[in-house]
Amino acid sequence: MQPDRKMWFPAKKYGGGWGAPCCWQGWIVLCVWVALTIAAVAFLSQNVVAMELVVAVMTFILVGICWWKGEKPKWRWGNK
Repeated sequence: MQPDRKMWFPAKKYGGGWGAPCCWQGWIVLCVWVALTIAAVAFLSQNVVAMELVVAVMTFILVGICWWKGEKPKWRWGNK
């Protein structure tokens, strides 16, 4: 049996995916992602393909962290 793990990203109440972080670790991950996205746009604005590639890879990593440290993703519709 796996011990209770600390969840960083809770599932949204309606729809699919994750909501806002629920602990400081999740907020750090999200703030770093936002800062890196802003930096990629600022420094790579001349090379659109490179900028889009960097942002896509960072988003893929963010979704992976949400999957690893968040609730199991499934479609939710309130308390039903």
